[in-house]
Amino acid sequence: MTNQPVFFTLTLLFGALACGDRRPGAPPASARDSADSTFALVQARGREAMGVDQYTSTHQFEPLPDGGRITLTRDSTDPAGESRIRAHMQEIAAAFKRGDFRLPGFVHDQEVPGTDVMRARRSEITYSAESVTGGGQLRIQSRDSAAITAIHEFLAFQRRDHRAGEHSHQ
Repeated sequence: MTNQPVFFTLTLLFGALACGDRRPGAPPASARDSADSTFALVQARGREAMGVDQYTSTHQFEPLPDGGRITLTRDSTDPAGESRIRAHMQEIAAAFKRGDFRLPGFVHDQEVPGTDVMRARRSEITYSAESVTGGGQLRIQSRDSAAITAIHEFLAFQRRDHRAGEHSHQ
């Protein structure tokens, strides 16, 4: 003879586990899976576009009073990867100066917020690629308030989509 209360409790427990995390406010499993697969696609396209593994590199997207900074570094010593990052920063500096934001559009599979204004105000924005320990950075600067707002939108979107954490104004 089975112990019905124990059997019933175990049935409920296994049923709840099979349904996933259903706490109030938790996204359904399909939404989490979709977000994870979307992130994996961003990472894969980023690797293709930048030439380095996005899972073994660190992105930083920092808003600054006069624009911002994008930094990409390898997580471990990798001279070839660091060189590739520095070349990538030079390439995107040149493209952005021309108003060409196709590469971030490719990586994120959409037009990235802020790029329309950055394109329109490209004569008001300077881009400079610099080497940093472990990789490179792109410094984006302007004195134009509309351009700075667009730069901040661009960086905020990138920070979220790359899951790069938050950075404060400096």
